[in-house]
Amino acid sequence: MEESADRQTERKVVAVVGGGLVGALNACYFAKRGFQVEVFENREDIRKAKIVKGRSINLALSHRGRQALKRVGMEEKIVSKGIPMHARMIHSLTGKQSPIPYGKKGQYILSVDRANLNKELLTEAETYPNTNLNFDHKLQDWSAETGLMTFVRSDGSSNQVQADLIVGCDGAFSAIRKQFLRRSRFNYSQTYIPHGYMELTMPPIDGEFAMKPGFLHIWPRNTFMMIALPNLDKTFTCTLFMPFDEFEKITTGDEVIHFFQNYFPDAIPLIGVDALKRDYFRLPAQAMVSVKCSPYHIGDKCVLMGDAAHAIVPFYGQGMNAGFEDCIVFDEIMEQLNEDFSAVLPEYTRVRVPDDHAIADLAMYNYVEMRAHVNSKWFIFRKHVDNVLHLLMPKTIIPLYTMVTFTRTRYHQAVERWHWQDKVINRGLLLGAAGAAVGGAYLLAKNPPDVGKLVGPAEKMWDRILALKTP
Repeated sequence: MEESADRQTERKVVAVVGGGLVGALNACYFAKRGFQVEVFENREDIRKAKIVKGRSINLALSHRGRQALKRVGMEEKIVSKGIPMHARMIHSLTGKQSPIPYGKKGQYILSVDRANLNKELLTEAETYPNTNLNFDHKLQDWSAETGLMTFVRSDGSSNQVQADLIVGCDGAFSAIRKQFLRRSRFNYSQTYIPHGYMELTMPPIDGEFAMKPGFLHIWPRNTFMMIALPNLDKTFTCTLFMPFDEFEKITTGDEVIHFFQNYFPDAIPLIGVDALKRDYFRLPAQAMVSVKCSPYHIGDKCVLMGDAAHAIVPFYGQGMNAGFEDCIVFDEIMEQLNEDFSAVLPEYTRVRVPDDHAIADLAMYNYVEMRAHVNSKWFIFRKHVDNVLHLLMPKTIIPLYTMVTFTRTRYHQAVERWHWQDKVINRGLLLGAAGAAVGGAYLLAKNPPDVGKLVGPAEKMWDRILALKTP
């Protein structure tokens, strides 16, 4: 009993700044380890709010995020409220639909609702007796030397809190990170891509999904695209990604319909003409930012996680998964180094920075793949080659998407392996083609054909090859 009492008085205070997805999950991790956890969130409690402010792009939960949830006993609860998506469903201009599986049979990602997930994680954090949730607390200032933080509230009052460790989970425009920017040898870059996004809703038809729900639907149009993810209420959330200057060209309801008739004709009856005209102008197109920085820590007092450390564009579906993996990686290092913050924080920076930078770059690359490459017959062919080789040599050839989405292979190692595999497979295809050509030439030399009969078929074959390599 005396030991227990001593432990209570010696319990270190961990202040988690930001009550979003990563902050709420982190609270569970630290509380589970026995720390006194104080969560500070600028907004009101979203579980009581009538309107939930903030980003609403649907989330794709995959292996990394599921593993992080599993460690705090939350995986099954969240998975039960998600909708499995087994493949991309590509919508052509003519309305033809073609699936591209994400991985092997049985592998899928989950469409989950951001607000519901955040509420579930906050409620879970609150079940720990050593956790307090403090809403309407805006960080005004903090000290990296003492761990003293000053918060202000909407009524003008303020209060100070002392913490042994400050965990910055307060998003892409982190107030915690501002302190890092004042220090020397802190690397920081912020990039806004020239494309914005706009969300539209596809309602149910006769109480059922308007399209097949087991897919992430994509309308790739080379320089822009639209995607649609299923929701539990049988709606689809459609997100249009497009250059800002293209959004700005459309100024009337009739122009919206004309644009959709040109590029997404099959979506018009599913979303509805009136809804399109109304919802397109409900909110302006939103910006997307990519943030990279290093190091992620200051001494033994503060560490950045989630978007505060590495905001990424949403095109690989890894933003939340990478943020959740931050929690599990930090926890693993805590285990290895006996919760010694002076050793844990620099090791976390060393391990995590190259991985987060790698997924930020991959997310940028995947936008080009989603909006353009999926239209290419060569891309589809290579996907099939990769998948066949993976089936034949599952430990030697692993598709990049599989490594990123269905394993916890470190992101930067996945990229390195992908580049190596690409070279090997392309050389193999080249050697195979060269071998076939040499063999064919040998057979032709031994048995010369009637040239006149070959001209027509040869021209057709050449046209097919050109069509294969042209998007």
